[in-house]
Amino acid sequence: MNGSTIVSDWRSQLRQGVAIPAHPLALTKNRKLDERRQRALTRYYIAAGVGGLAIGVHTTQFAIRDPRHGLFKPVLELASEELQRYANRADPVVRIGGVCGETRQAMQEASLLADLRYNAALLSLASLKHANDEQLLQHCREVASIMPVIGFYLQPSVGGRVLSYSFWRQFAEIENVVAIKIAPFNRYQTLDVVRSVMAAGRDDIALYTGNDDNIVADLVTTFRFDGVERRIVGGLLGHWAVWTKGAVEMLAEVQGASLTSDVLRLGVEITDCNAAFFDSANGFRGCIAGLHEVLRRQGLFEGIWCLDETETLSVGQHEEIDRVYAAYPHLNDDLFVASHLDTWLA
Repeated sequence: MNGSTIVSDWRSQLRQGVAIPAHPLALTKNRKLDERRQRALTRYYIAAGVGGLAIGVHTTQFAIRDPRHGLFKPVLELASEELQRYANRADPVVRIGGVCGETRQAMQEASLLADLRYNAALLSLASLKHANDEQLLQHCREVASIMPVIGFYLQPSVGGRVLSYSFWRQFAEIENVVAIKIAPFNRYQTLDVVRSVMAAGRDDIALYTGNDDNIVADLVTTFRFDGVERRIVGGLLGHWAVWTKGAVEMLAEVQGASLTSDVLRLGVEITDCNAAFFDSANGFRGCIAGLHEVLRRQGLFEGIWCLDETETLSVGQHEEIDRVYAAYPHLNDDLFVASHLDTWLA
């Protein structure tokens, strides 16, 4: 079954621009799946008003695919079950699943997503570090033959690779590409993606920021090349896995807005918070644990445990999170979470 048949207008939803958090993984202290809190987290995102969810991605921890853990399918199934409750909403939640690995693995994962009624596959190319452009493109075409694909420019510092303008220009010609998550944390490479999609004339490919260090600026910038203009319409972000209600509200405020001093200030505040959550001072080593720490403080997570026992907060990161909590109280949604937490955990 193709995931695109579930909700007829999910593509329109994606093109209009929505907030899409990258879904973390809730674990017990024994580093086993905490199903109750995993479901609660999905319910939180839906209640916060997100327009999509991305499961099985970097923020969910790629290690869920390790046979020792065997969590890839169970985690996808849990999210699918929760999202199915809202399948008939007028504004559907776009269901996105992560796909990675060599071509055989990627196609198997895409087939599983389709069977579980996901809408699109966020396609990581991190495993194909030595493939040339044509090999990469053929890999993408194979996955796109199974279900709609969202391209993913992942920053090299967390496992991605540099991708050329030529690659993105040809990638934009693949018919079943529906969006691109632009997350190189690099302005030159961000421009490569935007310019390539515009050069291909693909108005139907939605552009999403994944640049957690530059969220607001991406969303308010009008890109103009050869007299044609495009905007990045939404975000698919690990940063939006926390303080999500505020993120949804912020996106609604800045869509179509111009760059003003207030918007610039907001962008700086959000980037400062991201530096603490993502542990930019230490090469992003604590990026997942940092998100877990915020969710722990809110009561959504019991602890900050990751599948890799060595993956935890960096020295000083806890204090940095304390600092941004105190500096920007208007950005958190702690009161919203507190008022609904018991219901989500039930």
